[in-house]
Amino acid sequence: MAGHSKWKNIQKRKNAQDAKKGKIFMRHAKDIYNAAKQGGGDLDTNATLRLAVEKAKADNMPNDNIDRNIKKATGTLDGATYEEITYEGYGPGGVAVIVNVLTDNKNRTAADIRHAFKKNGGNLGENGSVSFMFDRKGYIIISNEAGSIDEDSITLDALEAGAEDVTVQEGAYEIYTEPEDYQEVVNHLTSNGYEIADGEVTLIPQNYNKLPKEDEDKMMNLIDTLEESEDVQDIHHNLEESH
Repeated sequence: MAGHSKWKNIQKRKNAQDAKKGKIFMRHAKDIYNAAKQGGGDLDTNATLRLAVEKAKADNMPNDNIDRNIKKATGTLDGATYEEITYEGYGPGGVAVIVNVLTDNKNRTAADIRHAFKKNGGNLGENGSVSFMFDRKGYIIISNEAGSIDEDSITLDALEAGAEDVTVQEGAYEIYTEPEDYQEVVNHLTSNGYEIADGEVTLIPQNYNKLPKEDEDKMMNLIDTLEESEDVQDIHHNLEESH
């Protein structure tokens, strides 16, 4: 995991998304859904969900939107029945792509995902065609933009809580855990006064794929197209973004 920073990719994508009107609530909705799905809908016991809700409220996301996404994740939303589906494939230049969706119409969603790949120089594959290139891990970001958090202290605290690895990035610490240890590590760090900037159980690429600018631009267009779908919850890929 050392040598590559998921955090840098996250920052670039979020900055790009936030610059587009209408993207902010969509990102918050996905963060809230994922946090509630992984750790339950109780804000008192799910620190990741609490953080996601606080961020959404700071951007003036309506409470109804927040509650609806928590209910979707916990299966308590009346009306439509939502199904989770995972698509795997390759983007331009052979970049591995995994797309997780939540949909009440899988035929519509399948057509949208297939069209997005085809339009942007990619192709869908069978289940398992690229997932072997990723490891499922808990992933936690502790912001250190002020430089006030001592590396030895946070490393010791994280490892004592059950974390696997701590890496230093510019302005942040990345902490990796086994999926089953994620919530315990988050709770431990929070109780010790650390502020969680971001966190989730996610897929971490085993290796990253760096592309020429033309192919990278096509890949970014594929990601943008997929993000336009209201059904898409997560997009995982092994592109090493350069700009």
